Amino acid sequence: MTTMPQRPLTITEAADTTGLTPRTLRHDERDGLLLRPVDRATPGHRRYTDRDLRWIEMITRLRATRRPIHEVRAHTTLVRSDDGNEPRRPELLCRHRDRGRAELAVGQDHLDAIEQKMTAHEAHVHEVDAEDRAG
Repeated sequence: MTTMPQRPLTITEAADTTGLTPRTLRHDERDGLLLRPVDRATPGHRRYTDRDLRWIEMITRLRATRRPIHEVRAHTTLVRSDDGNEPRRPELLCRHRDRGRAELAVGQDHLDAIEQKMTAHEAHVHEVDAEDRAG
């Protein structure tokens, strides 16, 4: 995400800033993923504040780490309720982080296996080339 704006942004400007589409921004609001309803200008056009954009960045990161929407919504609900549940928020984020790290480790194992296969193929190609030159 780029630097935060000094004034509220239209949905198009917010989409450009966040890298999301206006449709996704509308969906996130409708789906209860934002901390509060987005402010509206007189004709009903959405106006996104710095706070809105920071939260959108957070939920975008959670989704990018493959967190299910119901978990993102649960985190949003905790933050929105602000009823002394602060100790529960880090617990939820720690679970997200730990699962993300486990997924990264699995992905790294897959990449390592691919790298080994590439090395084996490369060695085989060099052997064939050497035999062809000798042959």
